Amino acid sequence: MKQPVYILGIESSCDDTSASVICNAKVLSNVVANQEIHSKYGGVVPELASRAHQQNIVPVVQQAIIQAKIKKEDLTAVAFTRGPGLMGSLLVGTSFAKSLALGLQIPLIDVNHMQAHILSHFIEEESSKTPPFPFICLTISGGHTQIVKVTNHFEMEILGETIDDAVGEAFDKSAKILGLPYPGGPLIDKYAKLGNPKAYQFTKPKVGDLDFSFSGLKTGILYFIQKQVKLNSNFIEENLNDICASIQYTIVEILMTKLKNAVKQTDIKHIAIAGGVSANSEIRNRLQLAEKHFGWTTYIPKFEYTTDNAAMIAITGYLKYLDNNYSDVSISAKARLKVTE
Repeated sequence: MKQPVYILGIESSCDDTSASVICNAKVLSNVVANQEIHSKYGGVVPELASRAHQQNIVPVVQQAIIQAKIKKEDLTAVAFTRGPGLMGSLLVGTSFAKSLALGLQIPLIDVNHMQAHILSHFIEEESSKTPPFPFICLTISGGHTQIVKVTNHFEMEILGETIDDAVGEAFDKSAKILGLPYPGGPLIDKYAKLGNPKAYQFTKPKVGDLDFSFSGLKTGILYFIQKQVKLNSNFIEENLNDICASIQYTIVEILMTKLKNAVKQTDIKHIAIAGGVSANSEIRNRLQLAEKHFGWTTYIPKFEYTTDNAAMIAITGYLKYLDNNYSDVSISAKARLKVTE
């Protein structure tokens, strides 16, 4: 029987405060406090986010420890998100993690948020399968769109990434153009299920084989909507499902085309997705179809491990702990951090 290793993970990179306890690679608790305040501003307000983290962090960590049915003295190490993210938000999690690790006299482990999204696939669940190395991961979120080649837990190479907006922004900003509330990505997904994906055609940006660009697509959608609304003021209400389905179809087509190119170039057929946008139902459907059509093996995380959550921080902390890869207490948060750092 191997010694239980209890890792507390703390995630505070954007607008969700989250804490998780894992034992070896199994999740015992994963508590997330969402910040409702941003919806009325149509996006995350950094100053309000960091204030909300300060209010939430103590009760969220306490709840995670209670749900895990352990005492804080049982913890083996504390892992926290160092970056990338909003500086004010990161500072709350970083300083709390340092204080707790010092107080309990246990190791402190810094985690790269982007690596954690990818390594969430190594959380042990009864029904889930773990990708073998090397595999390709499409990391898609509100702030990032990347195709990453993963050779081992901490050896990663960016094959392609967005040169402007991230895919999550493309969804949210398209939703904003349609007058939908923030965050709009899940609403586009919801209405798209009822619409015709081929109803309207949007031009796909022309960039390199593995790179992404979404700003032109967003502008194209804006001009299209403005033009149609001039002709018919009720255009959005009358055609909402078809518009959403067409936008979603175009975005997912772009993602799938780039993935196919990556498979062609690397000959790696183990494909994982990670990040908040991987909760999108159309992306999940298309990946499952790719298993049949192209002989890929795909790895799709559980919904709760796709958005920003502390379980992915804790599993990454656990893997670093096994490597004795600890942090010095002088380490500081870093708002910009590449997945390879």
